[in-house]
Order: sequence, then C-alpha cells, then structure tokens
Amino acid sequence: MFHFVKTYGTLSGFVLIIIFFSINLPDTFLTTQNLLNISQQTSMLAVVAFSMTIVMVMGDFDLSVGSMATLSGIVAAILFSQGVPVPIGIAAGLLTGLLGGVFNGFLVSYVGILPFVATLGTLTMFSGVAFFISDGKTVFGRDIPSDFSGFARSGLNLEFLGAPTITIPALSITAIIVLVVIWFVLEQTAFGRRLYAIGGNYEAAKLAGVKVRSVRLIAFTLTGLGAAIGGLMLASRVASANPTQGAGLMLDAFAAVFLGMTMSAQGEPRVFATFIGVLFLGLLDNGLTQMSVDSYIREILVGAIIIAAVASSSFGKQAR
Repeated sequence: MFHFVKTYGTLSGFVLIIIFFSINLPDTFLTTQNLLNISQQTSMLAVVAFSMTIVMVMGDFDLSVGSMATLSGIVAAILFSQGVPVPIGIAAGLLTGLLGGVFNGFLVSYVGILPFVATLGTLTMFSGVAFFISDGKTVFGRDIPSDFSGFARSGLNLEFLGAPTITIPALSITAIIVLVVIWFVLEQTAFGRRLYAIGGNYEAAKLAGVKVRSVRLIAFTLTGLGAAIGGLMLASRVASANPTQGAGLMLDAFAAVFLGMTMSAQGEPRVFATFIGVLFLGLLDNGLTQMSVDSYIREILVGAIIIAAVASSSFGKQAR
C-alpha cells in the first residue's frame, strides 16, 4: 500500500485534478489556449524548480532561489532603466544569479554551514540587496525595453494540416530547453552521477574519490544561474521588476520537487518528475482561479501537498 502511494500518488492526484476540473470547467479547462496559458504561467516556476532539483539530488536545499530570482530581475531592470543595451542587462542578471550560487556553494562546501542555514541567510541578504538597489520601488514598464518585455509575448507559430495556428509561448520554449539541458546533465554525464552518489551516501562518495566540495559548489552555482533565468523570465512577462515579485517561487519549487520525488522508487529527485510536479501545481492553480476560489485556499492546498509528499516518501521508506 505504501509503495503504491509513494510511486503513484502524485500521478493519481495529477489525473484526478484533470478529471475534476474538466468536469467542472468543461468549456475552458482542457482547451488548447488554456493549456498554453498554463504552460506560460508556470514556465518561470518550472525553470526554478528544475534548477532546484540539481541541489536536491545531493540532499541539499537552496532556500534563496526566490530572492535570487528577484535580485537578478531587479539588476537587469535597473540597468535597462539607465539605457544599458538588452544583452548586457540580461548578462548582468545572469551573472548576479551565478555569483549568488557561487556564494551559496562556498558557504556550504568550504565554510561548512548547513545548506538550510546558509541559504536561509542568503535569502534575507539577496532580498535586502534587491530592496536597497531599487530603493524599495518597482521598475516599471516604461523603463523596460520592448525588446526585453516583448520576448515574453512572442512565440513559435505551428500549423498542422490546415488546423488553426498554435503559438507556443517563448517562455514555455525556454522552460523546455532548460528541462532538457538539466536532464542531460543529471542523467547523461559523469557530473550528474557524482551528484546522485553524494545524495546516496556522502561519505561513500568521498571514499570513492568524488571531489564533494567542488561538485557541491558547481551544483549550487547552476541552481543560482537557473534562478536568475527564472527571474529574468518573470521580469519580461510582467514588464517590470520589484523587490518581492519572486517571493513565492521558492515554496512552489520545493512543492514541485517533492511531488516529483514521490514518483521515484528510491525517493530521488528526477527532473522530469519535477516537471510533473510543476504541471500538477499549474493545473491546480489555474482550475481554482477559474472557479474563483480565494487565493489563500490555494496556499493551504500547496502546504498540504508538500506535507503529503514528504509523508508518503517517509512511509515508503519505512515500508521497505
């Protein structure tokens, strides 16, 4: 019983959500346009969650991804407002996340601070820096170049045998590219195998010759870079940047990864399983919004989902 819940609980819940909202929203929920909207709305979360999977493979955490995404978007937006070219502003935003990830990795790997404590501290630090450099104000659309904000409104037009043209949002395509890249790194490279070795048994990995410190440093760096990509996508989508706009990404990213972990027999994070977790949350949020359910109910449900995912994983381990 425990094995069934652990392995199929998330997939079963995923299917039940689709059935429930399809029955209650028959004219809107499973339409092509709504599904494309969901893919666009969840693309930022997807990128952050995929990146979070990298450190969680090792059994580590990064609580700072939301504030790191915010800071990266703020840095780029402020540079845009000062007339800096779009490529340079984007590069600065990505560099911000990269350096933030390096800092997290250094604290964890070389200073020896527990990931939870280290990234809890940097969460506050990155958020404070975002408030400081923006003076607590929003950088509005008039200061954001159309070349940057227009990316979120662009897409790839597809036509199938005379059917109506389908436009795949650029943000969704970006998320898919990040998904494939992280899958390749985790599943098809020696670096990915080292990450799973560390997560499986830290001491055994060291004895096997894995350079644990440098591997963890690189993992946190990649997570920081992914958070920056998500932050820039978010800034492009809303054509603005403010010091709090990425605050909700961290909780949802954790929820998505934990949901995905319930589908692994070993309880390991897998990036395609995280993708299912993201879709789970996206479908839930979209359906509740269409049914005019208050936002605080959604927060209660996400919290309950995290608890259920962790509990099912723990039960599965006890059953073995």
